[in-house]
Amino acid sequence: MSDTYDLHNLGWHSFQQLCLTITREILGQTVESFLDSSDAGKDGAFAGTWNSVKGESLSGRFVIQCKFTSKRDKTLGKSDIADEVEKARQLVKAGRCDSYILMTNAGVSGATTESLEDLFKAAGVEHFRSFGSTWICQQIKENKRLRMLVPRIYGLGDLSQILDERAYLQAKALLASLREELSKVVLTAAYRRAAEALNKHGFVLLVGEPAAGKTTIAAMLSVGALDQWGASTLKLDTAHKIVERWNPDEPSQFFWIDDAFGVLQYESSLVHEWNHALPQVRAMLRKGAKIVMTSRDYIYNRARNDLKEGAFPLFQESQVVIDVRDLTTEEKQQILYNHIKLGKQKRAFRKAIKPHLIYIANHSRFVPETARRLSDPVFTKGLTLTDAELNDFVNKQERFLQEVITGLDADSKAALALIYMRDGSLESPVELEDSEREALERLGSGLGKCITALDSLNGSLVQFVNLEGNAIWRFKHPTIGDAYAALLLRRPEWLGIYVRGAPLDKLLGQITCGEVGLEKAVILPKTLFPLILRRLDETASVTQHKTAWLRDWHSRHRVDDFLASRCSVEFLTEYLRRHENVFERVSRPGLSLNAVSEVDLAVRLNQLGLLPEEYRERFVRTVVEYTIQGDDFYAIESRGIQGIFTPDELATLHDRVRRELVPNLADVRRNWQSNYDTDRSPDDHMQPLLDGFLQLKRTFAGNRKVIQAIDREIELANDWIADKSSEEPERDRPVRKFGDVNSPEQPIPSSRSLFDDIDE
Repeated sequence: MSDTYDLHNLGWHSFQQLCLTITREILGQTVESFLDSSDAGKDGAFAGTWNSVKGESLSGRFVIQCKFTSKRDKTLGKSDIADEVEKARQLVKAGRCDSYILMTNAGVSGATTESLEDLFKAAGVEHFRSFGSTWICQQIKENKRLRMLVPRIYGLGDLSQILDERAYLQAKALLASLREELSKVVLTAAYRRAAEALNKHGFVLLVGEPAAGKTTIAAMLSVGALDQWGASTLKLDTAHKIVERWNPDEPSQFFWIDDAFGVLQYESSLVHEWNHALPQVRAMLRKGAKIVMTSRDYIYNRARNDLKEGAFPLFQESQVVIDVRDLTTEEKQQILYNHIKLGKQKRAFRKAIKPHLIYIANHSRFVPETARRLSDPVFTKGLTLTDAELNDFVNKQERFLQEVITGLDADSKAALALIYMRDGSLESPVELEDSEREALERLGSGLGKCITALDSLNGSLVQFVNLEGNAIWRFKHPTIGDAYAALLLRRPEWLGIYVRGAPLDKLLGQITCGEVGLEKAVILPKTLFPLILRRLDETASVTQHKTAWLRDWHSRHRVDDFLASRCSVEFLTEYLRRHENVFERVSRPGLSLNAVSEVDLAVRLNQLGLLPEEYRERFVRTVVEYTIQGDDFYAIESRGIQGIFTPDELATLHDRVRRELVPNLADVRRNWQSNYDTDRSPDDHMQPLLDGFLQLKRTFAGNRKVIQAIDREIELANDWIADKSSEEPERDRPVRKFGDVNSPEQPIPSSRSLFDDIDE
């Protein structure tokens, strides 16, 4: 069992924290910790009654000493603790030690234990206990909560030892590319807040800047769910897939959605999917499912303008913003230590950079990704280890990464281009489209050479993973895609090759035709507009509603989203000249106005003065009719839609709502009730109506009579929901919580450098 966990990779500081957590969680003792080099021979202390695992009750003053070794399979000998014995003698003389607890990641044989006990008793210690690597690994194997409190353990051992076969297979597929990262994680305040939100709401949205550690925290929570609850854990990428894979009869499902609203840039089509799926998501959470989502901060800031947060307040309540400025000094140092210690750098590099590590960890621009790059020789080739150059490395990380990519051979550059053209996900075995094959030839490479290059880049710039049964190549970190995009803008010849070679459905999610203020987008100049127009035209089918190149993406919506959010007025003018039928379609949007793409496109065209008056008026008539009939209330809350109205039309809408809709709210409610589909829960079915009622209350906040009428219908709607819900069989929702993940120990600030053994 001593080989189950590679405890020698923890480092002295993390091993102390593990030991002190064990004393609390396993041995049931709360200890005061001493983590500095002047600890007078004790890493922890306890005064009182100790109820030991053997059943005897010991009392007095206890000293806990953690003896760490960075050597694998080290066996503890008497010479290794000679200094500790002498320190114990001094503590006994000072009346500060009655019992001595030795915890070590080294092996301790039965004979050695007896010898050590004799030595300490000769020094005056009344009671001696030792806990070696075998015992510590056994506690890790048997105690789920201990693993949750020290999540690095998941990356230091064989998961098959602690998970049942089903959960192990899931974890193996889910974390094939993340096990190495889990061995380096640090239990930060952001992780604790995320676990808290998941406990309270069953849902957490992790928001932060690139490379802040969102994916790592999501991975920790996912493994914890597998381990703690035996949850069926799925890593998916869209709202549609979550609803599709949800099983109401399996309440323990755990869903992880990385980059929920776009990987490198905001993708409005994904937000439309979420708006459409929110009723099902609410139902999933009520039935016991748990959901973790991540998003880059700048992407979420754009997404929240389109998200229907009022229908899903958990977007606000369960949001955990990961701000690297919130990382404590100790957390930054531990992150840096773990990556350097467990990275690919040789001992000579670790020894040379050791004097600079505190400076790097304290740098204002330090993020976890900084540590990862410093731990890999690919990123430090040619780096001079001086404070000045290391300052540039941390401060100008994007530039250094671009230089690394620029310095690659032609085949490696082409391999990265191929992944980028596939929007960061290249399926294996690789099958090229004709345009991609031509792009590789223009880059001076070919498929065989690219595959060889991918193998050589694996683990540094790219990684090979299995997701949902599909083998794919992807960037090791999304920031590599950022850097490649930046290089495209500086290399006109690369940009042209990319536009010609990228599959169109991927291309539309990465480019903008002209500057539209979309962060991290690849901005195409006017000279490439004709090429994009041709590519759109050459792939469009004869039917407007379906195209072969985007069946799964609901192609019409995808194109609408592109036109509405990624195109300048110059491009749109030319596109509309070729496709006048767009006006007819956007002037008659379908129901669920908050989710249909025609609305956003109509709003955009009107803002730019491109929506002819005839079609503007038809759009207004359509959404007014939806509102007055009580079919869709979105027009009275959407500023975008109201921007299409003239002031007189908007005033008329409010007047008609007051005169025609409000007196008929009872009929509207009964109509919704009569259209109830038993495949959905009653409250999910009625939620859009209740949302509309609440918006009506906000619109007529000063009219007491109208408010009373609306409140009456809300009450009756809720009564109907309660009656219908009582007809459904009651199912117990499982109580599944991680529990408190805060560590009560508050270590005394350390005067011993955490990096002391970084080069051992």
